Amino acid sequence: MASDAQEEGEEQEQQQQAAQRIQIFPTPTNAISPFWREKYEREAKKYWDIFYKRHQDRFFKDRHYLDKEWGHYFSGSGKKVLLEVGCGAGNTIFPLLATYPDVFVYACDFSPRAVNLVKMHKDFKESQVSAFVCDLTVDDLIKEIPPSSIDIVTMIFVLSAVSPEKMPLALQNIRKILKPNGCVLFRDYAIGDLAQERFTCKDQKISENFYVRGDGTRAFYFSNEFLTSLFEENGFHVEELGLCCKQVENRSRELVMNRRWIQAVFRHSDDANSSSSMEASVKIDLPGEEYIEPKVRGNTLTEVVNNFDVDMSEGVAVDMFGISPSNDNETVVVNLGESNYKIEVLSKEYQHTCKSTGLMLWESARLMASVLAGNPTIVAGKRVLELGCGCGGICSMAAVVSADLVVATDGDTIALDLLSRNVNSNIKPPFLDKLITKRLQWGNRDHIEAIKEINNRGFDVIIGTDVTYIPEAILPLFATAKEMISSEGGITVDWEPAFILCHVFRQVDEPSILSAASKFGFRLVDKWHAGTPSKQSKSIINSWFSENAFKDCIPSTALNIMYFQIE
Repeated sequence: MASDAQEEGEEQEQQQQAAQRIQIFPTPTNAISPFWREKYEREAKKYWDIFYKRHQDRFFKDRHYLDKEWGHYFSGSGKKVLLEVGCGAGNTIFPLLATYPDVFVYACDFSPRAVNLVKMHKDFKESQVSAFVCDLTVDDLIKEIPPSSIDIVTMIFVLSAVSPEKMPLALQNIRKILKPNGCVLFRDYAIGDLAQERFTCKDQKISENFYVRGDGTRAFYFSNEFLTSLFEENGFHVEELGLCCKQVENRSRELVMNRRWIQAVFRHSDDANSSSSMEASVKIDLPGEEYIEPKVRGNTLTEVVNNFDVDMSEGVAVDMFGISPSNDNETVVVNLGESNYKIEVLSKEYQHTCKSTGLMLWESARLMASVLAGNPTIVAGKRVLELGCGCGGICSMAAVVSADLVVATDGDTIALDLLSRNVNSNIKPPFLDKLITKRLQWGNRDHIEAIKEINNRGFDVIIGTDVTYIPEAILPLFATAKEMISSEGGITVDWEPAFILCHVFRQVDEPSILSAASKFGFRLVDKWHAGTPSKQSKSIINSWFSENAFKDCIPSTALNIMYFQIE
């Protein structure tokens, strides 16, 4: 019985330690929230317009493979009239016109910026191209194109951007302007593609086989069965249908990546059921034994493997080849007194699907950094620890000017990498020698001991900005602060070691924070709320603000500061 009790006690201790090894990351889910799902649908045009604003015509390679794959559809007697759906910047249109100058092309996209890029192309001629803005699920094509007048519709990586429930609307719209025997040339993403696998790992699923990218654009991954049923049910029959597979190898990283897409041809059919007796030819491109390592120049994949055309986007290249596109980040300028800090953070366009809250710059960090810059005595000559500083670390940068030592910590390795870049680009010696960045997951014994090797006397000031919004993190936060705070007393007679929190109350309220603090021996000495400073004549926090500071450096009236000391 004694042995059982001992084992039970050890198990409880292990569970408690495991519960304390935590950092603030969102709880993983299998799908995005209904709010974001509706937002992506409602603002789909805006996200694609931003996409083309950023990338212009540099994102996709010109698609010269149309002649190789489907040349016989474009040749023959008579002048062919085409509709390019989702024309983008014209990567399909202009290579096609270069090969078949007699073709006339209608080109549409629901991004106005993309259509403008087509019209500004050096090879654009109104005698050859009519480009217009159109949402296939809403706008009637007949307003721009005579009914039953189009020989060929090209749909190249475009239907995947449409919500599955609205795909029938797009096909019905197209069918109205196709000639009775007109055809749709189709190429798009297939189930099992590398990109789908990485989306699955990042909790960016909207619905079955439908995902959102980091920039807010969306992608659906087709199966042969789904695609066949979709077209047949909307008045087409299958003429060709093939699953194309290709392996791309990066020899230096010993990685082999699978690219998969569906290529098909569908015919307009007056009888939607006539396809039941049709037998589609299946074409499968299997990877050969010879691989050419893709050459990467800057941020763009510039060589096609085995001379076989694969639409390789920047985002896929990042995950496959370790290329970090510079335009995924943006620079925020933070003014602290006479000093300006240029902080690199994740672009706002990517923040909505990013799991790491540490790749952003929060209002509480701005406020606390302003306080430290305006009141250097708070940290002057002291040893300072910042918990959950994220990639910005602006509180640590403000503190290092007058502190004896500053250790900036976060549990997210990606945020720490960006933090190191920000520190090195903003802080110069001798201050740079006093600012150390370290990984610290709260409650992680190895991480704590590694920091104690740097400073075994404990810290005089511990700072945390917006680190209190997940309930499960509160106890590990205070447990770690208790381990790291100095137990030797203050460095001066009138100073005691302090733990300062600046935050907006979200999922965790003040009583919960105070309860957790009390369990680890912390007592609340002072507190402050933006716009309603403490009325205590000896308020510590109130003394940090001049009368004008409230309007100059307080970005939100919801911010609070709590000042703790050890009992």
